[in-house]
Amino acid sequence: MEEMVYLNGSLVPGSQARVSLFDYGFLYGCGLFETMRAYHGRIFLLERHLRRLLNSAEVIGLASKLAVIDLAKACDDTLRANNLKDARVRLTVSGGEAGLFPGVSTTPTVLVTAQSYSPLPKEVYEKGFKACVSSLRQYSQSPLSRLKSTNYLLNLLAKREAEAAGRDEALLLNECGFLTEGSISNVFFVERSGLVTPSRESGILPGITREVVMELAKEMNIRVADTEVALTDLGHFDEAFLTNSMIEIMPLVEVTDDRGKVVTIGSGRPGEITKKLMTAYKGKVERETASHG
Repeated sequence: MEEMVYLNGSLVPGSQARVSLFDYGFLYGCGLFETMRAYHGRIFLLERHLRRLLNSAEVIGLASKLAVIDLAKACDDTLRANNLKDARVRLTVSGGEAGLFPGVSTTPTVLVTAQSYSPLPKEVYEKGFKACVSSLRQYSQSPLSRLKSTNYLLNLLAKREAEAAGRDEALLLNECGFLTEGSISNVFFVERSGLVTPSRESGILPGITREVVMELAKEMNIRVADTEVALTDLGHFDEAFLTNSMIEIMPLVEVTDDRGKVVTIGSGRPGEITKKLMTAYKGKVERETASHG
């Protein structure tokens, strides 16, 4: 069966979906997106993803136009139209056609896609990811760093650096030399049974999974420090892990710094706090989605 997509109010076969050549998402990267994971036919944390998107839409002037669209229904309908249980669902919104630059859009473009998703093998989680530090820099004072924008070039180039270096992920520093996030993930460290994660002020995109991990840690009486993290701190941490909606919680066992030095995190294997949080996260997923399967 051909993949069905939601485009501007209708479900259509992907081969028939058309977006204007003059769409501001295509021409200028004026758009936002959310990538979500569905389990048992239910999109996990859909409401939180939509809240973040609508908050970001305020910044780029799309909030009022999107407020009249039932984005949750669009996402759910797309998932059902493709008869998927475990899936990757992406919601993309853009400024639509807006005339001459900078232009004013009257109707945004709204696109939802849903594709089957198979998680990484258990062995990958047991081994953990290895990362490098990107040569690119995140600017902590830019409001754009807080938006999940379709202008994703910095992240794309950083991920390519990681792949070229034979690493699973690239970590970005800000202009002050502090760690911010991965190209497609947020990062946490464990020290003395507590979590340390780069603050919003460092220039991160506050991830939905990051938010949930911090809530789970609080429930488990694990303290969380939301602060600046220096590259020189890496060797002092006992554990580390990465988070995003698709990989959930991925142990991080090694980082190659910006001078080519390989830093092993803790024992070089997934740590106990990381494993406990992985289990807690999966438990939350099952509680909130399994009964709807």
